[in-house]
Amino acid sequence: MFERLLREERAQGGMEYILLVGGVIVAATVTFAVYSSMTKSAAAALNETTNESVAKLREKTLEALDTF
Repeated sequence: MFERLLREERAQGGMEYILLVGGVIVAATVTFAVYSSMTKSAAAALNETTNESVAKLREKTLEALDTF
């Protein structure tokens, strides 16, 4: 009976490590999901700003070419 208790305590230590690793995996997944959504919104804003700037530059270039 004592040997069985000893084996169960060893298994408990292993189970604690498994739960710790599982917690780290969950935390990493949540962090990745949040970071991914933040990156997507930042990229969308950057694309919109870039497109507006290119359109303005194109208009000014065409205006300058029309003056020649």
